[in-house]
Amino acid sequence: MGVVEGKDRAAIQGVVLQILKNLTADWDNDYGGEIGPETSLIGELAFESIDVVELVVSIEGRFQRRDLPFEKLLMRDGLYVEDLTVGQVVDFLETELAKRQDGQNA
Repeated sequence: MGVVEGKDRAAIQGVVLQILKNLTADWDNDYGGEIGPETSLIGELAFESIDVVELVVSIEGRFQRRDLPFEKLLMRDGLYVEDLTVGQVVDFLETELAKRQDGQNA
């Protein structure tokens, strides 16, 4: 899949939700709800570290960006965060993609 044209919050959230649905489609976990902004990756979707890596790689591919500072999202005070919500991932992407729209990427 190619680069995401719209960089507004709704477009970003749609991409993240689609990636998460694709990643978790064949998982056997107890989460039966709809994935949304408040869904936690580790607590509800049972993400493990390799799943976070797959999520990051998928996001980079969809936005065609290998320079996003995911350490800002995944680490606090030198330690990995214990959990993230979908909304936090979307907030991070919205902020970081906006920073680079002003002539910094083609």
